[in-house]
Amino acid sequence: MNWQQLLSLKRFGDTESRPRLLQDETRLGFEVDYDRIIFSDAFRSLQNKTQVVPLTEIDFVHTRLTHSLEVSVVGRSLGRTVGQKLLQKYPELAQEGYKMNDFGAIVAAAALAHDIGNPPFGHSGERAIGDYFANGNGRKYKLHLNETQWQDLVAFEGNANGFRILTESRAGISGGLRLSYATLGAFMKYPKLSIPYKKTKHIAEKKYGAFYKDQIFLQELASELGLQPIRAGENTYFRHPLAYLVEAADDICYSIIDFEDGIYLGLIPEDKALEYLLNLVRHNLITEKYYGLKTQKDRVSYLRALAIQSLILEASRVFVENEVAILEGTFAHSLLDKCKYEAQLNDILDISVEKMYRSREVIEKEITGYRVLTDLLDVFTTAVNNDFEGKTTGFDKLVLELLPEEFRDMKGHLYERLLGVCSFIAGMSDRNAILLHGKIH
Repeated sequence: MNWQQLLSLKRFGDTESRPRLLQDETRLGFEVDYDRIIFSDAFRSLQNKTQVVPLTEIDFVHTRLTHSLEVSVVGRSLGRTVGQKLLQKYPELAQEGYKMNDFGAIVAAAALAHDIGNPPFGHSGERAIGDYFANGNGRKYKLHLNETQWQDLVAFEGNANGFRILTESRAGISGGLRLSYATLGAFMKYPKLSIPYKKTKHIAEKKYGAFYKDQIFLQELASELGLQPIRAGENTYFRHPLAYLVEAADDICYSIIDFEDGIYLGLIPEDKALEYLLNLVRHNLITEKYYGLKTQKDRVSYLRALAIQSLILEASRVFVENEVAILEGTFAHSLLDKCKYEAQLNDILDISVEKMYRSREVIEKEITGYRVLTDLLDVFTTAVNNDFEGKTTGFDKLVLELLPEEFRDMKGHLYERLLGVCSFIAGMSDRNAILLHGKIH
């Protein structure tokens, strides 16, 4: 892979190239990507979606929206730090007009969108959708779908749904948000279809990032960016290098900021939490400043800021030192898995899992999510399929009226109808899903 291709400003439907030197510096194409994402309906819906703990009356608990904004800020810093080093290494990029801030803008936009396809109720929402088809009433559809279509449903993936949101054409709108191909490449942590599924140690194959219906555009994107196939004849590619930075930004935020939420909620004892954070930042802690802070909030905020700064610098270092391997597709790990703070981060994650991710509040949220999403899937898939077959009941007709306009005309193949319902439900906030469930049942 080479950076000239990887930094492509091309958008869906372009018939001419977009040279970097001809870009309007007051409204750079990569910055337009950020604007289009932040003004999209799908992004706004993240404000009422759970990050980890259920939404509460306590203002500081993170939602998917606040998490995404924070990941974007960290991603921008990572991109700029790495971009500065790459421009020094490849002066021809500067000659073509690329600047340090371009890398930051690409990573910031991709990071802003990284959770845009996630369903309500956190990752348990993905599992609930998959279980409906694998073990629930959705099993009856298996015989009518091919292997990849079925895998898309039983292993429903928020990353692939996000790619659909960003790129899907509909009447009057071609190419979804029409983001630059560089930003779309950085967004795709797993540039592959759900099948063939091969359990390997390469981070790019941990999950999948595009539905069967989007494979043609995945191929076009990979071709334009020069993403290399992992194996010949498969829609499976090595990552865009900047996807490693998007992943690192997400890892930094959920490791440190979710941990901070746990402290404020009283799920993680302050003395234990401060000990773990201090282990991460001892090398640049200003002792007099720290011990001069009188409140828990100020102490935790100071340590959080130092931790994020340390991890940004460390992730950038790992990227730059392994840049050749990343371009060749042979760097098979996340950046933080190879950083010098790996042990400290693992300690933080272990206590987060024990005290927070498996807390009673989170488990109760997941149980609610399973029931709500399963029931909604059953009602809407039945109504949509009955409508397609001309067998709608009075109840079905009322249910169909609840679909947003863009989901009203699901007349295609069974796979597309089922995936459409999944995408509609995935777009709901936690609160809206619960309210709708209460009205229907």
